[in-house]
Amino acid sequence: MTGVLADLQPGQAAEIVSIDCDRQMSRRLMEMGLLPGTGVRVVRIAPLGDPMELRLRDYALSVRRSEAVQITVRLEERA
Repeated sequence: MTGVLADLQPGQAAEIVSIDCDRQMSRRLMEMGLLPGTGVRVVRIAPLGDPMELRLRDYALSVRRSEAVQITVRLEERA
């Protein structure tokens, strides 16, 4: 099932499918490690909903909600 990164709740994991924003923002996000095929897990969300802390590639990364709504993800199936 696909959705956007901003819809994930703490503890949920997904795989990045695509980044759908302008070229400059897309490049910045990719330089931070948010590449298609990369697994990502939401660690926590700030009290007012912005930013979200993510865990990917053995490090933590915070992204704004405005950026997260432009990242399409595929939810990981729970076994």
